Amino acid sequence: MDSTENISVKNRIIGAVKSAIPTALKTAWWMIRLTVIISLSVTILQYLGVITWLSELLNPLFNLAGLPGESAIVFISGYFVNIYSAVAAASTLNISLRSITILAIMCLCAHNMIIETAVQKKTGSSAVRMVIVRTLGAIVSAFVLNWLLPAEEITNVAKNNISILPLGMVLTDWLTGTALLVLKMFTLIMGLNILQRLLAEFGVIRWLSKLMRPVLIIFGLPAKTSFLWIVVNILGLAYGAAVMIEEREKGKISREDADLLNHHAAMSHSNLEDVALFFSIGASLGWMLIFRWILAIIVVWLRRFELKYISRKPKPEMVAQA
Repeated sequence: MDSTENISVKNRIIGAVKSAIPTALKTAWWMIRLTVIISLSVTILQYLGVITWLSELLNPLFNLAGLPGESAIVFISGYFVNIYSAVAAASTLNISLRSITILAIMCLCAHNMIIETAVQKKTGSSAVRMVIVRTLGAIVSAFVLNWLLPAEEITNVAKNNISILPLGMVLTDWLTGTALLVLKMFTLIMGLNILQRLLAEFGVIRWLSKLMRPVLIIFGLPAKTSFLWIVVNILGLAYGAAVMIEEREKGKISREDADLLNHHAAMSHSNLEDVALFFSIGASLGWMLIFRWILAIIVVWLRRFELKYISRKPKPEMVAQA
């Protein structure tokens, strides 16, 4: 009897893994192509000085938000590239930890916009809407935090010199960084897809839905998005793309469910690595997490209200349920 049960469990595991691989490979290939093309384009724009030029245009806006005008380069770098670029730019500036915290929250709301917007569009949300929501979220955060954070929290960070590298070295650095990113992306997408299939096969996702229901109700999200919520908040949109896209394409979550999750993710995702990077240069951990969770709650409930108002009737699938 035990031997039969072991064989049955083994077959279920093998079946889940086999069914996950084709979808994971398809999504990984899509993400890798997108990442390589966009990252190379942005790297060239950086080398040509376009990113710096855009940041200079935003200097007056940042001054209005109580930030040094020069700090716009941090936001623009993160906006078009990723958190690594934003942190690297921040480390070259002689600004207070208060400013670092504000910039961190801005970048955490709106970073890697081209790639992550493509993921959100593929899972059912409007690309234009996601760009607007995330950009406005970052800007509003700056003004609100400038009002909330006490001015005496000022400590200088070390200032480093920015060196202009030859194009050959820039492209070499890009190639090395992209190769490592592609390897990491492939591994995580494959692993997450297999994990999701195994959890679904053995009923863990149903258990997670029940366990997470009280939390997700507060966030305004359906309980069926529990596993996706965990993936998005820990690893982020890009790495969670495989699971999100599969759940959406197979109809396991509705377009409305995915859209609500995307509105949440617009304000709060990748709360492990990205947050840790900014924390390492002095940003406040509490402000980075709690403030963005509050933003996410507001954004999702406003979206739910909007959907209900437009349709003029409640959507059953939009209500958290086990």
